[in-house]
Amino acid sequence: MVHDLIYRTYGKPLLDVAGAGLGLLLSLPVLLLLCPALYLSNGGRVFFSQLRPGLHGRPFLLYKLQTMRPDSGAALPDGQRLTWLGRWIRRFSLDELPQFYNVLRGEMSLVGPRPLLLDYLPLYTQQQAMRHLVKPGITGWAQVNGRNSISWEQKFALDLWYVKHLSFKTDLLILLKTIGKVSTGSGVSRDAHLTMPRFKGTKHIP
Repeated sequence: MVHDLIYRTYGKPLLDVAGAGLGLLLSLPVLLLLCPALYLSNGGRVFFSQLRPGLHGRPFLLYKLQTMRPDSGAALPDGQRLTWLGRWIRRFSLDELPQFYNVLRGEMSLVGPRPLLLDYLPLYTQQQAMRHLVKPGITGWAQVNGRNSISWEQKFALDLWYVKHLSFKTDLLILLKTIGKVSTGSGVSRDAHLTMPRFKGTKHIP
């Protein structure tokens, strides 16, 4: 519809800038408390950065708070690399706060499919790759409908639903639901895993 197209073109970028600016401002007290604690806990490492695929799969540098010990080459599972402070930060998604900066840079949106690993790009089906037709988001439809407690295929199906139904109403609903999810820390873990297992491709397409 025409009003949805107008929102995609003009309204969503304005909402992103306003929301990210306000988000950074409100999160400053939290960051001022967490950054020194992370510095002491992680031996001087406060921020984590990694190349992730953005709009149309173009790479950008994503920023997060450092919640894991550096990879020592021993291939330890995420659960063993997470620090005690990092575990608490992840529970309430506070590690995502630096991504407001990515939104202000135009690399991300407040709402959209989560930016995953570059390694996954060649593993997507043609349909799954359509999740990159919009900017990745700090939160998304999959995050408020299961997050890490659902399968990769379910998550991608929710991402594609969002791409097809992107609107101001949808974004507002997701943002409101995100507040509830973050406040309870629900959906962070999948079974015994503290993060999602690696995506290895879809063997059977529904």
